[in-house]
Amino acid sequence: MIDESDISKEPMLEMFVFETNQLLEQLEELLLLSEKNEKIGTENINEIFRIMHTIKGSSAMMMFNNISSVAHSVEDLFYFIRENKPDHLDYSTLCDLILSASDFVKSEIKKIQSGNQFNDQSTDLYVNESGGEDEGQFFDPAIILSNRIKNYLSSINGNANELSLDTNSQNDKSTHKFYISSYNKKGASGQQKYTAKVYFVEDCQMENIRAYTIIHNLKVSSSEIFHRPAQIIEDNQSSDFIVQNGFDIYFSTNENEDEIRKLFDGVLFIKTYELNKVDGYLDEISDLYLSSSRNSKADAGMDTNSYSARESEDEKETSIKSLKQNLISVNVEKLDKLMDLVGEIVITESMVTRNPDLIGLQLDNFGKAARQLRKLNDELQDVVMSIRMIPIAATFNKMQRIVRDMGKKLSKEVQLTIIGEETEVDKNIIENLSDPLMHLIRNAMDHGIEDSEERKLKGKPFIGGITLEAGNTGGDVVISITDDGRGLNKDKILQKARKNGLINKAETELSDREIFSFILLPGFSTSNEVTEYSGRGVGMDVVKKNIDKVGGTVSVESLSGLGTTIKIKIPLTLAIIDGMEIAVGNSIYTLPTICIKESFRPEERELIIDPEGNEMMMIRGNCCPVVRLHKLFAVKTEITNVSKGIIIVVENDARTVCLFADQLLGEQQVVVKSLPKYLNKYKVKEIGVAGCTILGDGSISLILDAMGLINSNI
Repeated sequence: MIDESDISKEPMLEMFVFETNQLLEQLEELLLLSEKNEKIGTENINEIFRIMHTIKGSSAMMMFNNISSVAHSVEDLFYFIRENKPDHLDYSTLCDLILSASDFVKSEIKKIQSGNQFNDQSTDLYVNESGGEDEGQFFDPAIILSNRIKNYLSSINGNANELSLDTNSQNDKSTHKFYISSYNKKGASGQQKYTAKVYFVEDCQMENIRAYTIIHNLKVSSSEIFHRPAQIIEDNQSSDFIVQNGFDIYFSTNENEDEIRKLFDGVLFIKTYELNKVDGYLDEISDLYLSSSRNSKADAGMDTNSYSARESEDEKETSIKSLKQNLISVNVEKLDKLMDLVGEIVITESMVTRNPDLIGLQLDNFGKAARQLRKLNDELQDVVMSIRMIPIAATFNKMQRIVRDMGKKLSKEVQLTIIGEETEVDKNIIENLSDPLMHLIRNAMDHGIEDSEERKLKGKPFIGGITLEAGNTGGDVVISITDDGRGLNKDKILQKARKNGLINKAETELSDREIFSFILLPGFSTSNEVTEYSGRGVGMDVVKKNIDKVGGTVSVESLSGLGTTIKIKIPLTLAIIDGMEIAVGNSIYTLPTICIKESFRPEERELIIDPEGNEMMMIRGNCCPVVRLHKLFAVKTEITNVSKGIIIVVENDARTVCLFADQLLGEQQVVVKSLPKYLNKYKVKEIGVAGCTILGDGSISLILDAMGLINSNI
């Protein structure tokens, strides 16, 4: 089995995976749109045909024959639809079938990414198409799926005869072909020589790539290989030559004839081939041999390192000018490294401009240079961040498939509306959004949206509605998922919270938002029965964990009988933030400026103390709790009188708290560093510490989390 790390280093394989995933997303979008409109236009047919043709060709080139065969079957189907334009298509059945093919390709891509594609020991037992198991038989799902597509094509063509599943036509499991393999350079002595002539199926396209596949497979066990045409990849005319004259191969190997024939039988789109044992073939390949050894210093014997004609000197000198491109693909790891470097530059700039050695010095020119450096660093940061930003549309569009599939299984008609899909978010944050959104959509479909009979009794539209919306607010992105279903049952949630011992204050003091937030806790579920989609209280827990991971917040609003809205608030990026440095004793803390509402120096008389000894302050008619940071973090300070310190009003998720500190030191861009994992057992995030940063003098400052401070003090 090939090591996964080796696969990840293969640029061709990496590009194949990336491009195939992109094409599958386009395919699903087109299919769902066609099913919704109950028609498929010529332009969409051509686009789907092009997508499957591309997947077929690239997978065949990479020797993933199972993907290629399924893609070829879909391509045949849409070729028929394009040419014959049948008027009796069942778009739901067609969409189900092609989405099954898409799911199959996705699963194969996941195997490729994990390295399982290269395991030549298959242990999967597949059932037959009728759903029963055939004892002792191992079926290739690619063949089953291809036959389903062929059967459907046959039915819409007016020929409903079922195509039999020929298990003998499967690729032998012991002859898997590796894309990454070494060329075993065995000596030719004692090996059997063979000649082969291969003809491919008419109009199969890319005959030169298919010829290269055969050569690549033979290299594993052959010591010498020659073929005509000699240049099958480099020469654009080689496909035409192969179509007209066939593909001639001359090779020497220790493998027996049966194994060689299995190898040829396992290659797709071979129409016929002729394999012969020979004593010698030097006369027949003299031109190929002379070409391959023209510049060789070897003896008159065969050069075992040469298996095809080598590039001529003229070809080596020819430079191919690449077309001008406006877009390029860049590995995310490189962007992460670039962002890390920008972060280090920001830290270094702070160390230079705020160096203690400069205190008290009159340095006008240095100040001008420092301001210019800050300006350039800001521009550099903006450019790097813009490179990392990608639209949220791709993640949103994936939810269409979930709504469609669940609607069919739950027998619910639901319309998903997407707003603000052009909103851009950092690449790393996007990756953590897919699972939470999936769970929220599934919850809305299962718990929120009523079935058609219940909606009819309530006077609601027959078709339920879910709205997925994204937008920018300051330095954050707000995503809301709204449904027009039955809403949350507040009494049921309270009953469950009471049973689990989650209520730590009088129930009359709990706001609706606090009550609804119980559903985000681990293991909290009000469902009476476990279904395929819900009932164990794990989905919403996943939502909260993933959103917390990227520094976001989740809030729930609901009206009984009218629906539920869940809002996710996440930062645009996690790398660099604008922060306000505040002093508490000898410690310096950093507070993100985005959450600071205002700051002021209060009078002692403005402080309110309730009967339980809690300190509060009236801010424009609202009573807000006061959090003394020196008490919260056990820091020694001489400033304990509120009139001598500073009050910082912090707001998050419509809740407010007043932080008391010694003084404000000023605004500074800071690079967010994650806390060491061993601190997790102390639950520092729950008391309001989100991370840390390095200050200009090299000391460490804790970054405060407004949400954590509010939750721990309200």
